[in-house]
Amino acid sequence: MHIPRQVSRGHISPTRTYFIVGTALLILTAITVGASYIDLGSIFINVVVAMVIASVKAMLVLLYFMHMKYESKLIWMFGILYPILLFALMTGMIVLDMFNRVIPNP
Repeated sequence: MHIPRQVSRGHISPTRTYFIVGTALLILTAITVGASYIDLGSIFINVVVAMVIASVKAMLVLLYFMHMKYESKLIWMFGILYPILLFALMTGMIVLDMFNRVIPNP
């Protein structure tokens, strides 16, 4: 629906960009599946590798498919940095709770 006298802030990304990003997501998914079959020494390293790959995939989706690449700094602050800060805060509280629990001896 067209609203008269409205300034368009839209942008058009080339279709080629979407195909490149989609192919990168498929390749990263294959790498994630392949990495799940490889034992890297400890479960911590396996989880870190999986989380790094998942973070790269999430950033690709966020930047290109959700068009955050073209947004202002204010949107970046409230749309990306604030949720990351809240996630880190909640994860830190969970970790503190786990290490400060007293487990009784049976």
